[in-house]
Amino acid sequence: MDTYILYGVTVLFLAVSFFKDKKKTNMALKKAWKAFENILPEFLVVILLVGVLLAVLNTEVISKIIGSGSGWLGVMLASVVGAITLIPGFVAFPMAAMLLQGGAGYMQIGAFVSTLMMVGVVTMPVEMKYFGKRLTILRNVLAFIFSFVVAYVIGLVVG
Repeated sequence: MDTYILYGVTVLFLAVSFFKDKKKTNMALKKAWKAFENILPEFLVVILLVGVLLAVLNTEVISKIIGSGSGWLGVMLASVVGAITLIPGFVAFPMAAMLLQGGAGYMQIGAFVSTLMMVGVVTMPVEMKYFGKRLTILRNVLAFIFSFVVAYVIGLVVG
């Protein structure tokens, strides 16, 4: 129901914008469409990979590897995978929802998403170029440790 309300409000504001300035609204819609076209291939590839993963690995396997019963070992595994994976946030959250539906635990997904967003193993060379080696390593180590704090807090709240 909330989704329909948000769509209705969006259409209402779009109509107000259109009546206020048709040219700017059309230009904004064209820019939004181009952004959507740029994001769509990445989004579809990741959704496809997660879909294949969920089809190949049944809920028992997912639960065993990163389910709530996997404990801190599952949190550690999810953190490492999140730290070395480069996935944009707009793809990470739907993927996390699919993994939760597939049997993953909340703490594990919390660690996965937080390291995915905060730790950049893949992007370290670029970051080192601009911020220096020491600061880059310090930031990534602190972010990695913080992901365990996030997982712990999620475990307290949800578990």
